[in-house]
Amino acid sequence: MPAMWLSDNQKIGMIFCSGGALFLFGGVLLFFDRSLLAMGNILFLIGLTLIIGFQKTLAFFSRRQKLKGTAAFTAGILLILLRWPLTGFLIELYGLFILFGDFLITIGQFAGNIPVVGPYLQRGLEVLAGGRASNAELPV
Repeated sequence: MPAMWLSDNQKIGMIFCSGGALFLFGGVLLFFDRSLLAMGNILFLIGLTLIIGFQKTLAFFSRRQKLKGTAAFTAGILLILLRWPLTGFLIELYGLFILFGDFLITIGQFAGNIPVVGPYLQRGLEVLAGGRASNAELPV
């Protein structure tokens, strides 16, 4: 797999994000296991910081348009840590959708190239994105 355009920190960040996704998936599969969900959140945040850098991560989460998503994401993590894993996960999922919903258009454009199912995936992601036409507010 050619990944020459990624620095070493970004490659490690991808590993952390992938591990975070696996822990979150495992936490959901094991009926919202609190410790797996918490570990997934921590790994995801570390990975995101390594991929785009500390200052860009801080700037992304503290943008005025993203404050509602940041508050929901943080409240979800706190609820998971306070032994309310199902409620915390749902609130955190809402926050992630608000924070990273702008990426759905980009993912949809990429998925449109998949044979047979690509156009359907692209249309579904565009509907999920709520008609956002541009990705001008992406963090990088």
